[in-house]
Amino acid sequence: MQTWKVFVPILLICSVALAYESRLPFSTVFKGQDQFNRLVAKAKAENWKVLPIGERTAAVGKALVGTRYKHFTLEIDNRIESPSANFNGMDCWTFFEIALGFARMLNEPESNWTPERMLYYIEQDRYRGGQCTGEYLSRLHYLEDWLYDNDRRGLVEDVTRDLGGRSVPHSAREMSTGWRHYRYLAANRSLLGPLARMEANVSSRPLYQIPKSQVKAIEPKLRSGDVIGVISRERNGLYSTAHVGLALRTSDGVLHFMHASSPSNYGRVTVDEELSKYLYRYHSDSGILVARPLR
Repeated sequence: MQTWKVFVPILLICSVALAYESRLPFSTVFKGQDQFNRLVAKAKAENWKVLPIGERTAAVGKALVGTRYKHFTLEIDNRIESPSANFNGMDCWTFFEIALGFARMLNEPESNWTPERMLYYIEQDRYRGGQCTGEYLSRLHYLEDWLYDNDRRGLVEDVTRDLGGRSVPHSAREMSTGWRHYRYLAANRSLLGPLARMEANVSSRPLYQIPKSQVKAIEPKLRSGDVIGVISRERNGLYSTAHVGLALRTSDGVLHFMHASSPSNYGRVTVDEELSKYLYRYHSDSGILVARPLR
């Protein structure tokens, strides 16, 4: 069975990140070779590599429309954390990061358009400091933490405040309260203490949102490929990130919300209605944050 030890190029680049002794089989960390190959062929035929990073990300996202929704696609083991991608089924997080990681891979020569190289870009995006240590908490579990870390490293720009974002009371506790739903946490409850400290650190940072009542006015300033985080107001009056997708401006000029929609709705990756209208579908949705890919 193939393992990470086989893939010399990625190991040379990520020797520190993947230095942990035990590694998951490649068949566990990558699924959907046929879908990946289809996207590579489409990227070549339509010359996606010449597009700006945002438009390139949106093009990949559009090509993934129709992919079925799959819960907890990041929870792939009970013990070992690893960069992974599943092109056969995606949740809201893995949809946007696969679209972005694939788009970044297209900066490479075509000979490097491989699952192994795409997993390198997934690692850069998904893990604190761009490095997976093999430990569960090296992953950026909360979107606001992802935005903070990726903005700090120059991969994306947090444009929320520039677009009129306001600070709201913040709480990141979903994983602590729902730990039984996460394989790694259920298998190793000693992680709960460090997890709570991580959540406290994330919650201590300001969370900015553009209120949904103002999104219509700022839609002309949004770009295809912008990462759109949906913020929800909880019953206790605190706010947290609840969903994520990509902005997509269609040929008629309308700014749509493209996302992996749960089985209770479409159950697949879809180009939904205008973003400002989408936000009024759910009463608890209060606004958005916006991350703009830079490279």
